Amino acid sequence: MSPIKSAALAVSTAVLLALSPAAQTSTWNIDPAHSSAQFTVRHLGISNVSGAFTKVSGSVTLDDKDITQSQVNATIDAASIDTRQPDRDKDLRSPNFLDVEKYPTLEFKSKRIVKSGNKLQLVGDLTLHGTTREVTLDVDGPTPELADPWGNLRRGFSATTTINRKDYGVVWNNTLKTGEAVVGDNVKIQLDIELVKKKA
Repeated sequence: MSPIKSAALAVSTAVLLALSPAAQTSTWNIDPAHSSAQFTVRHLGISNVSGAFTKVSGSVTLDDKDITQSQVNATIDAASIDTRQPDRDKDLRSPNFLDVEKYPTLEFKSKRIVKSGNKLQLVGDLTLHGTTREVTLDVDGPTPELADPWGNLRRGFSATTTINRKDYGVVWNNTLKTGEAVVGDNVKIQLDIELVKKKA
């Protein structure tokens, strides 16, 4: 093989190797109409109150060759909190809790993904009420690609975690005469996310 052909082959190989990682990844946008961040917190020590943030947006970069190299960025509109009780929602938006005027969003940025048996754990920074802390979410998914009736490719995943609201400076509470707290400290979080593949 001539030196010129050898050089051309080497250049072509290098270009293909440089492009191959990009070919393994795809970008997916969170579909706000079909995604939610639900939560559950103890009330009076006797029952659970559940609600959801109904406005979730963001993107996911998926690497199907190595799922641990994928990335997730999500933003939640704090004012979209909905517990089906307008007065309670107003209180949750107030400075007593989320203080949405001062802190209008909750944000999550992934740092790493870890395989745990057949499951995935998504580790990242959650920013809530102006405070950022690392959290670990247990993930189911992502599902295989599915084409919807309008020609879009979709996937989905669910994730769960539990946080202590006081870690984020959400500390308001009241105590009954029996000693029970009106609002529990631990908040269980359930994410149900539907993704739409970004078209080239």
